Amino acid sequence: MNFLKKNHEHKNDNVIDVSKKVILGVAVIAVVVFTSCKNETKKETETTTTQVSKEIAMTDLSFGVRGNCGMCKSTIEKAANGVDGVASANWDVDKKKIDVSFDDTKTDEMAIHNAIAASGYDTEKVSGSEEAYKDLPGCCQYDHEMMMNQSGEEESDDHSNHDH
Repeated sequence: MNFLKKNHEHKNDNVIDVSKKVILGVAVIAVVVFTSCKNETKKETETTTTQVSKEIAMTDLSFGVRGNCGMCKSTIEKAANGVDGVASANWDVDKKKIDVSFDDTKTDEMAIHNAIAASGYDTEKVSGSEEAYKDLPGCCQYDHEMMMNQSGEEESDDHSNHDH
């Protein structure tokens, strides 16, 4: 009888050892899975928050800028794009208007006006630097009375009072 008792105790010890190993293994797997899911959720949340913040911060702006030609376009856009926070700038030669997209947490409208004016070009709010204007190529020296921020439609001369 003593042999049966010892054999039974030995089986119980094996069952307990196996049970401990299974429980420990399940616990380790649960921790790994939980930690992995938590990190993925955190990354998704951070990415989403960052993207939303960037979209909210972007501001689009259009305003008039005097100029004449493709060289003016290059200089005006370079000045606007040189302002920290400006994502894009496109000056329309015919309309005498610039469209700017910028991060309003990094800059503001007047910083863009001032940068363009410093390059020698008048904007709707700031007159261009006279010194920079004098250094512009001849084709870029515009009429200071020129209309800006136009619709882009060509104005035809009114000849109604002429004999044709």
